[in-house]
Amino acid sequence: DVQLQASGGGLVQPGGSLRLSCAASGFVFSIYAMSWVRQAPGKEREWVSGINSGGGSTSYADSVKGRFTISRDNAKNTLYLQMNSLKPEDTAVYYCTNSRVMGQGTLVTVSS
Repeated sequence: DVQLQASGGGLVQPGGSLRLSCAASGFVFSIYAMSWVRQAPGKEREWVSGINSGGGSTSYADSVKGRFTISRDNAKNTLYLQMNSLKPEDTAVYYCTNSRVMGQGTLVTVSS
């Protein structure tokens, strides 16, 4: 079975940092482009960032550009999202996806 398990969320103060991880299994991780998406309470799901299969090309939503960094370790079948300068509007459940499957998310809460 394809599994994508996000972790690393939590409560952080505005301006703080978190690093999310997504452990992948059940498919050939290294040949898939991967993305992070998020869904805030009462809002539609929003694409956050994407990375190509080799990790050499990345893209970001304007709302997170310059603050978030996506990366991957194909040897460890793991996707990452480094989040800096967090804002209350970044509060959401964050999910990783290979565009076919979306795993269980991790909750990020930015609040003082």
